[in-house]
Amino acid sequence: MQSRVILDNNKLQLTIDRLCYQIAETHKDFKDACIIGVQPRGVFFADRLVKRLNILFPDYKIPYGKLDITFYRDDFRRADKAFSPSVTDINFSLENKNVILIDDVLYTGRTIRSALDALMDFGRPNDVELVVLIDRRLQRHVPIQAKYIGKTIDSINSEKVKVYWSESHGEDKVELIANIDKP
Repeated sequence: MQSRVILDNNKLQLTIDRLCYQIAETHKDFKDACIIGVQPRGVFFADRLVKRLNILFPDYKIPYGKLDITFYRDDFRRADKAFSPSVTDINFSLENKNVILIDDVLYTGRTIRSALDALMDFGRPNDVELVVLIDRRLQRHVPIQAKYIGKTIDSINSEKVKVYWSESHGEDKVELIANIDKP
């Protein structure tokens, strides 16, 4: 296996700052908006965005929730997959809110499709915007695209994007890992 760093710690922090300013420019005081992190990996990214937004804009009150999509996945009942549900923590209605949905990597779009289905259990949002750290734009299975993108990459199916967060991995970085099969 070969790996290449796509975002190192410094570039990752700059990307988070840029995304925070873009989101804040659109949503001003967050009066009608909320942030929802998709469990499990999107929550690390959402935590960072919310933490940074609270530092940059301390007067804003940003509603923040975490969404588990396990039972909404289209592959949930497959025998070859094992799923461990995470916690959903949304203590407010999404009715008529502008939902800012956060995930780390947009690949096939199936996770986001599941998240959209799960969101409807919490009210009917006015709008849903997607924020992703990495957009693997060439691999969609469903027509979903992000409004806010940290970095767009072109990759092939045998490559994997791995996001490392200091909270769980001891460092912040994003790698593209190529699976090189030996003959």
